[in-house]
Amino acid sequence: MNEGPYRPPRMRSDASAWEFDLAIQQTGRVQHFFETRKLPASVKTYAMVSKHVALPARRLERLAEAEAAAGHEITALEFYFDAAVAYAQAQHAIFGDSPEKRYLHAASLRCYDKVRQLSPTPIEHVDVPWEGTVVSGNLHLAPVDGPAPLVFFIPGIDMTKEMVPDPLRNWAAQRGMHLWVFDGPGQGESNLRDVVLTNDNYESAVSAAISYLVQRPEVDAERVGLYAMSFGSYWGARVAATEPRIRAAVLQWASVTDPARLFEGAASPRYKHVLAYVTRSRTEEEVDAFIARMPLGDLVGRIGVPTLTTVGEFDQRSPLEDVYAFFDALTTPGELWVFGDQHHQVTLRGKSSASSTGGDSHALGMDWLRDRLRGKPLDRPGEVVFVEPGGVSPNDPAAKRKRYWYEG
Repeated sequence: MNEGPYRPPRMRSDASAWEFDLAIQQTGRVQHFFETRKLPASVKTYAMVSKHVALPARRLERLAEAEAAAGHEITALEFYFDAAVAYAQAQHAIFGDSPEKRYLHAASLRCYDKVRQLSPTPIEHVDVPWEGTVVSGNLHLAPVDGPAPLVFFIPGIDMTKEMVPDPLRNWAAQRGMHLWVFDGPGQGESNLRDVVLTNDNYESAVSAAISYLVQRPEVDAERVGLYAMSFGSYWGARVAATEPRIRAAVLQWASVTDPARLFEGAASPRYKHVLAYVTRSRTEEEVDAFIARMPLGDLVGRIGVPTLTTVGEFDQRSPLEDVYAFFDALTTPGELWVFGDQHHQVTLRGKSSASSTGGDSHALGMDWLRDRLRGKPLDRPGEVVFVEPGGVSPNDPAAKRKRYWYEG
């Protein structure tokens, strides 16, 4: 039976929506409230997010158009990319099909088309056939000769493939690796096509994309690495456990613990609304049933490739004890980096200021992945490195091998 256009269900957290609005006003964020302010100061409630994030995006697009007309291609590229990211962030505030949602998403794609045209290295938009529909990705080709390693990048649940990487700061291409950024089920273009997320279809869509990518002459099919960030690391763990063509995996800003903690308010009530939308759940009971089927369980022990996991010591969505349980359940050589006094978006720079489009944690992760795809063995398999606040790199011999701040 056709139930009509999707509308988000009422949630238990809606009874305290005023508290959520107050947190937004005070912190300038809709999640990760302990990170650097992100929203414009004009945003006072959640309902204002899409408009007040999109209005600056319009200005950025206008600036890009003027610079492109003046022949300033790199400057125009920077403005178009910033506009594409802002439009993508604006549309994420809307849970359901609406003219505003489609306007904002189309604006992000429009600006990103300009990014692809102006990029100094090739970026291809590719649709991959899958289960009677298509899933899409952006293939960023590194300026190298001959087949090269490929990094399969899985973004977070509230991201699109247009948001990473900065085309002038492509962490993979800088290291001689091609990069594929994916809109899996429930994300970006897939979401607007009503490609709905189920409990196990994300890894199936990834496998379809890998089957296409390894046929590309530019790609070394024997050196495919996985880079999954934020909630994408949950899907990344599932992919690493089920996709034999993956040779190494990075689970950055890991969300690999009990999903119920994330979706039941440990971090932000927004997450459960996002999950309802991408699964097209009509009631909160349907969302709860989906969450109950999400724990990774025995899949963790099936991960058979070198794996790096990173987490902030006080990430509300990923309690350390649960992350340690995940790490200890791995049967493959792995490393875990814990960033002391940090929350979700970890960085070496002394504060949690890393964003989805930058951050030294991504550079570190890409270095680690490149080393593994080159066959370099782990220096400290099975060890936890505790990155002290303001301290040394996890690659420094002086980095502490411990699990808690008070040890050693």
